[in-house]
Amino acid sequence: MHAQPSLPLDLRRLAHDYLELTKPRIVLLTAFCALIGMLLATEAMVPWRILVFGLTGISLLAASGFAFNCLIERGIDARMARTRSRPLARGQVSATGTLAFAGVLGGIGAWMLYVFVNPLTLWLTLGTFIGYAVVYTVILKPATPQNIVIGGASGAMPPLLGWTAVANEVSAPPLILFLIIFVWTPPHFWALALYRIEDYRKSGLPMLPVTHGPEFTRLHILLYTVLLLVTTVLPFLIGMSSWFYLVSALALGGVFLVYAWRLWRHYSDELSRRIFRYSIFYLAALFAALLIDHYL
Repeated sequence: MHAQPSLPLDLRRLAHDYLELTKPRIVLLTAFCALIGMLLATEAMVPWRILVFGLTGISLLAASGFAFNCLIERGIDARMARTRSRPLARGQVSATGTLAFAGVLGGIGAWMLYVFVNPLTLWLTLGTFIGYAVVYTVILKPATPQNIVIGGASGAMPPLLGWTAVANEVSAPPLILFLIIFVWTPPHFWALALYRIEDYRKSGLPMLPVTHGPEFTRLHILLYTVLLLVTTVLPFLIGMSSWFYLVSALALGGVFLVYAWRLWRHYSDELSRRIFRYSIFYLAALFAALLIDHYL
């Protein structure tokens, strides 16, 4: 038997570069949060058409927004150690190609949501795209140290989008899911900004540790972590969950709070890295607990 021909090396490298533009790990997190919203929106099984096309459409529009973000920030990315290896920063792909690629992804995603899901989810997802790619990336990020707080609204949308894909309405439970991620975003991102502070100084972006100093930022991480712990109790208070979720949320939030307290009192780059890594685990574990509680 003859071996199947493989793609030429240059073509495979180009495909990999375009995939990197979409920030695939964050797209997977987006899809995971949207899936949680879908599953929580119904006591029955999510219809396969909503599950497949809803997740794919939301993911494609998210990928389009990330590619557009890379296009706008290619100059900034080239100045930062964390991002200088991105394809646009290295000149491996063109601005025109990226714009066309983002347009195709976004167009297909929007079409899927309109045809196979519902118009409400389409318009909310398009609003999320505009909020991230335009309002956050173009307007807020270079203008204010509160960029990540205000712009966090776009990143908090996936569970609400998943909910509306199934329920075709916006109600209190998905708004609480939105609020949890919205409050989670600042301590998550500022922990990264603290140990990457020199990178952000070089970038010229007005990130909070650069404009107001590390101590001010550490205090705000602690305050937002306290607010997050309170916010995560809301699903229990409105009857969206039971004791299993409440105990899980308090335990996970307690660990987060201890980390934030230690960071405020005795800073180190290693501790800041640990908080950043824990914050990712925390969000996934919190939503997993909410999902287990839902089915229990």
